[in-house]
Amino acid sequence: MLISAFVLGLLGSFHCVGMCGPIAFMLPLNRTNTYIKISQIVLYHLGRLLTYSIIGFAFGLIGKSLYLFGFQQQLSIIVGLLMIVVVLIPYQTFSKYNASKPLFKIISKVKSSLGAALKKKTLETFLTIGFLNGFLPCGLVYMAVFAAIASGNALSGSLYMAIFGLGTIPLMTTAIYFSHFLKGNMRQKIQKAIPVFVVIIGLLFILRGLGLGIPYLSPAPMHDIVTSSMDCH
Repeated sequence: MLISAFVLGLLGSFHCVGMCGPIAFMLPLNRTNTYIKISQIVLYHLGRLLTYSIIGFAFGLIGKSLYLFGFQQQLSIIVGLLMIVVVLIPYQTFSKYNASKPLFKIISKVKSSLGAALKKKTLETFLTIGFLNGFLPCGLVYMAVFAAIASGNALSGSLYMAIFGLGTIPLMTTAIYFSHFLKGNMRQKIQKAIPVFVVIIGLLFILRGLGLGIPYLSPAPMHDIVTSSMDCH
């Protein structure tokens, strides 16, 4: 499942560039010193990874509490179904019920802080910009959050989101250096491939929740394993 996090981030970064690309283009980078510029970009990405890890940790705790009540398999199936449903719902319909609307005031404050940070040029500012950038609403982040909940514990949720963030780094870095590279038919083709991949991940979560006894893909529930072990004795 951790591989799916990286690939989701890698493919989804085409969407991220559309959402966060303007921020990447506006980074107050040092254009005269290559080493400083690289340090600034690294700090920007570290800030985003930190935010994603915190979000994954928080939602992983929610998943853990559901696991403790014995909803491991049901949770995995529900998360898989949610991923598929969100992809299949037309964007216009989904936007009417955007989950970020109740948090509009908080998001507005994040954007204001982000705008202020973009005007500064100190090294630590780039960590702040990346950190705030990670809190902006994004459909692909929501997908990764679903997976973090299904991971079953806080550390796994944090790791899943961090690896998702790592997957976004190559293209986001390309956006910073070569904004024109992201135009053309290739970007459109990748955009079309993203929903297909999200559906595949959703199906994998459903398969895992079914507990069919397939190693790694759909392991049998723990109580079945324990029962089988007791029968052998």
